[in-house]
Amino acid sequence: MNRLAGETSPYLLQHADNPVDWHPWGDEALARAREEDKPILLSIGYAACHWCHVMEHESFEDEGTAALMNEHFVSVKVDREERPDLDSVYMDAVVSLTGHGGWPMTIFLTPTGEPFFGGTYYPPEPRHGLPSFRQLLQAVADAWRDRRSDIERDAGAIVESLRATAEPSHEPLTSSLLTDAVRGLRGQFDPVWGGFGNAPKFPPASVLEFLLRRGEVEMAVKTLDAMAAGGMYDLLGGGFHRYSVDREWLVPHFEKMLYDNALLVPAYLHGWLVTGDERYREVAEQTLDYMLRELRLPEGGFASSQDADTDGIEGLTYTWTEEDGAPSELLHPFEHGRSILRGELDAGTRARLFAEREQRPKPLRDDKAIASWNGLALAALAEAGRRLDRPDLLQRAQELAEFILGRLSTPEGRLFRTWRAGKAKHDGVLEDYADVANGLYELHVATGQLRWLGEARRLAMLAVELFADEERGGFFLTPVDGEQLVNRKKDFDDNPTPSGNSMLAYVLLRLARIWGDAELERQAVGALRFVARVLPQAPSAFGHALTALDLHFSPPREIAVIGSPESDVARAALAPFEPNAVVAFGPSEEVPLLQGKSLVDGRPAVYVCENFACRTPITEPAVLIK
Repeated sequence: MNRLAGETSPYLLQHADNPVDWHPWGDEALARAREEDKPILLSIGYAACHWCHVMEHESFEDEGTAALMNEHFVSVKVDREERPDLDSVYMDAVVSLTGHGGWPMTIFLTPTGEPFFGGTYYPPEPRHGLPSFRQLLQAVADAWRDRRSDIERDAGAIVESLRATAEPSHEPLTSSLLTDAVRGLRGQFDPVWGGFGNAPKFPPASVLEFLLRRGEVEMAVKTLDAMAAGGMYDLLGGGFHRYSVDREWLVPHFEKMLYDNALLVPAYLHGWLVTGDERYREVAEQTLDYMLRELRLPEGGFASSQDADTDGIEGLTYTWTEEDGAPSELLHPFEHGRSILRGELDAGTRARLFAEREQRPKPLRDDKAIASWNGLALAALAEAGRRLDRPDLLQRAQELAEFILGRLSTPEGRLFRTWRAGKAKHDGVLEDYADVANGLYELHVATGQLRWLGEARRLAMLAVELFADEERGGFFLTPVDGEQLVNRKKDFDDNPTPSGNSMLAYVLLRLARIWGDAELERQAVGALRFVARVLPQAPSAFGHALTALDLHFSPPREIAVIGSPESDVARAALAPFEPNAVVAFGPSEEVPLLQGKSLVDGRPAVYVCENFACRTPITEPAVLIK
């Protein structure tokens, strides 16, 4: 076994028996590279990554290839989900070198961590214009020996280019950003199959949220319908696979990620609220059922993902033949004589096929809990529990919140990035704080408990303290006291998950309206200024930033509820889909929106306010409905 044997990441542990002398990223590996004056071979992937498994089998399990790596390099293996900071910095380098990125990522660094060459997957033999991995290893080793000064010069230039950061817009932000974004999305929209652009297609959850807010129902509905038709959506077990390799959302890449499902639950929930289509409610509930059944951990958190492969074959668990008893008219050819299920299933057939599938081997589950993805799951569970009147979901949401604030937190109240097998590891990054704060706010709205609102604000304020760029605005990915990499960067892209900047801006805007705090709003707008320049060119890449901007430009609407969320008047107040309204439950004199507000003649009351100017308190649900 190599040095990965002591790690907790399932991805790293998969490589612990490789003949490669792998190191985890850390002081030992960096010190060894400096002492032996060897370049670092950094390989980054994740447990559910199909091509990561392929490259491991072809190259990292091969004795000859491992011997080359061990002779010429200090080899470091990183789980991108554990260390999004490393992944982000070095992915930027790979994209600058090759024009594209992906995983497994293969990148060569100087002993001081500066990147000088990289790519993604390399085959064991020359193929499709790519050298074999062994040829690449020998070529890099020869260049390091013979052209060291050229490599160091190039590495310095690459690092300088990585440090050239985006500039914020200094023009006033206006609502024309939103109308221009809608126009741009229409131009990218696939009118036949929904979604944006061509194959491959990834679920655009944040963009759908923005479209539903703006009343752009046609694009949203076309996409929601097509994604849920079967293929990328698991008709039997619920939940969505990672993406579709085709335009039709039919043939998926079969891995299932917590974050996709956590983001698509509210998208379908809101689609149901806007259109009244019960199919969307059904998809949301089935997806939650999947998350609870397959990803929930005994401690209350949620695992990260399920693999694309079963027993080394992609999609084996999820695909069918006519001999398996699946209706032939619903089978669409995939690979190896197996087919994908798509179409209308009656409840009996669905139950029968699901029971049969449950007897099959299941894909590997990556059972590490990631703070940010659990924050997304918390928001989904809390809002769904409230809107679907499901106390069981609210109970799971509260257990998840306790897990995050317990096992995923330090005694001082900071967040860890990951937890597995009793160990929490790595400093939380920006998205961890932003997503957890958002989830805790949603849990407050669902339960009425002030504790969760207080924790949401505490983490948001801590995020400002740890990540804010006070000079130029926006928020860095890593904390001010975190490990110093070759670049401390900011991320703004909302694919596949909301960027930490977009989500924290959204959270700060909500809290600013509850606390009447102009400084929080200023911090939020500072982050949104960075996307204002690029929104017109690529609106589909900034869906959550668009929802934050939509909130920013919306007329203030605050709802203060005094009394239980179970009361009829509270239920009536929160039933409509009003995504830009902020909500706080009291009584409390500690929260500015709630100050001076009390029960009315002992009855629960709703105060509807604009900029803290409130109407007469309402105690009758009929008044709100009217």
